[in-house]
Amino acid sequence: MSSWKELAISEHHLEEAVIDEALKNELQESPKYNVLLLNDDYTPMDFVIEVLSRFFNMNSDQATEIMLMVHYKGKALCGTYSAEIAETKVDQVSRFALEHQHPLKCMMEKA
Repeated sequence: MSSWKELAISEHHLEEAVIDEALKNELQESPKYNVLLLNDDYTPMDFVIEVLSRFFNMNSDQATEIMLMVHYKGKALCGTYSAEIAETKVDQVSRFALEHQHPLKCMMEKA
């Protein structure tokens, strides 16, 4: 039969293990997602540059470089974010394109 002291020590070790596991889970980095723009034959290049500047905080040179990658390679990475931010970026770009009657597509994929 275990003594009260042994039980108290076992419970203490169990509590430490639970706390350690909780801290480990809390400290793990959340998964990241890439946000991509996809090429189409209708959206003007200037509009793509505006999207990159407005929603991805790129300067004119960076936006132009990414726009050309979208144009020539079919898609390009705009940024890597947590799931919530990536979802927000995709939604913002999609709504903005729709409001301006452009078929520009934006998507996210696990990094």
